Amino acid sequence: MNFIDEAFLEVRAGNGGAGASSFRREKYIPFGGPDGGDGGKGADVVFRVNLNKNTLIDFQNKRVFIAKNGRPGSGKNKTGSAAEDLVIDIPKGTVIYDDISGDELLDCCDDDIEYVLAKGGDGGQGNARFKSSTNQAPRKFTLGFEGEVRFIRLELKSLADVGLVGFPNAGKSTFLNKVSSASLR
Repeated sequence: MNFIDEAFLEVRAGNGGAGASSFRREKYIPFGGPDGGDGGKGADVVFRVNLNKNTLIDFQNKRVFIAKNGRPGSGKNKTGSAAEDLVIDIPKGTVIYDDISGDELLDCCDDDIEYVLAKGGDGGQGNARFKSSTNQAPRKFTLGFEGEVRFIRLELKSLADVGLVGFPNAGKSTFLNKVSSASLR
């Protein structure tokens, strides 16, 4: 017999960092050229199977998970740092559905495996990337790309520990009332 536990979540991956518009400044070099670095990558939302968990009770109060954004680039061609991925632990046997379309995204039946559910945005490009022979001092840079947003439904299917089977009026409810604190008729 299967019991189903259910949770509805919103997961947002991080946005990429913006590229930088910067110019090289040194003594005796008045026109050093562009040196703006690229932005860092936004964090992914990763679901990991954890064998120590057996319910979806952790998602009862917290339903929105937002990953961190990538850092912006800076001068001297320095790339912004990528954000650390947001890891969400779920129990084994969890099935993840897209809440909007109803499609099954994945069935988490393997042990200690990580699934990337929402990809973080790539970082933007700094002005050093737009340098050319005709435009040697570009001021142009790009912003980082947005991360994915998903509305998902988690469904936990677990096997029952005990099943009670018998004929009608055989005393199944009476036995359950005596053994547990349940009150059945």
